[in-house]
Amino acid sequence: MIPIPTADVYVRALRASHDRFRALLDGMDPAAVTGPSYCSDWSSAQVASHLGSGAEIFTRLLDAGLAGEPTPGSEAFQAVWAAWDARTPQEQAALAPATDGAFLARVEALTDEEVERFSLHLFGKDRDLTGFLAQRLSEHTLHVWDIAVMEDPAAHLPRDAVDLLIDDIPFLVRFVGKPTSPGIDVRISTTDPIRELLLTTDDPVTLVPVAGGSTGAILQASGDALIRLVTGRLDPAHTPPVQVAGISLDRLRTVFPGF
Repeated sequence: MIPIPTADVYVRALRASHDRFRALLDGMDPAAVTGPSYCSDWSSAQVASHLGSGAEIFTRLLDAGLAGEPTPGSEAFQAVWAAWDARTPQEQAALAPATDGAFLARVEALTDEEVERFSLHLFGKDRDLTGFLAQRLSEHTLHVWDIAVMEDPAAHLPRDAVDLLIDDIPFLVRFVGKPTSPGIDVRISTTDPIRELLLTTDDPVTLVPVAGGSTGAILQASGDALIRLVTGRLDPAHTPPVQVAGISLDRLRTVFPGF
């Protein structure tokens, strides 16, 4: 049985991701922050800005979950986005790690009672603190990669985050998967960590754990590669070794064009 991680495990993974984020920006030429990120419409500074504004928003969400208040709607965050958009790229890159660190310090200072009390309806589900932090870790991990991969085309998602995010992928697939016609079943086996899953590309697209059995189409890949496939980050230039049979990676990429 796969152990269920606790909130403190996510806090440690977020701290590690934060440290990678800060190191990336600290080591970047100030002029380079205006260069492209993996997000086609955003520079590296804009990705940093997104993580900075996200840290402010998640702080407000944290406060709501602790106070038992309704989840704030997007209208409550318009001023946050406007303030970050108004900053220069250099200001965005300089301020984002500090703002991200402040959110993380707030989480790390929670008492046991606050951890138990936290509850918030977010992204279609009621979340305890663990589920809440999982959402931040997903966003944080992927966007740090979006910056890192521009300097290192072989960059991968860190194993500590992959181990936590891999089991949230079936939930995400329901929202980001694009059905194919005709649909196809694909047996997916991952390493690092080991998982056995069945992808069905009918409408709706689903990904569910399976035990035993086989299908005509097979994908064998690392957990890192699967997460990047589902989130639209496994283009031919950034694909680690994988094995496929009965289906092409290009067809799988059309199921997950990114978001």
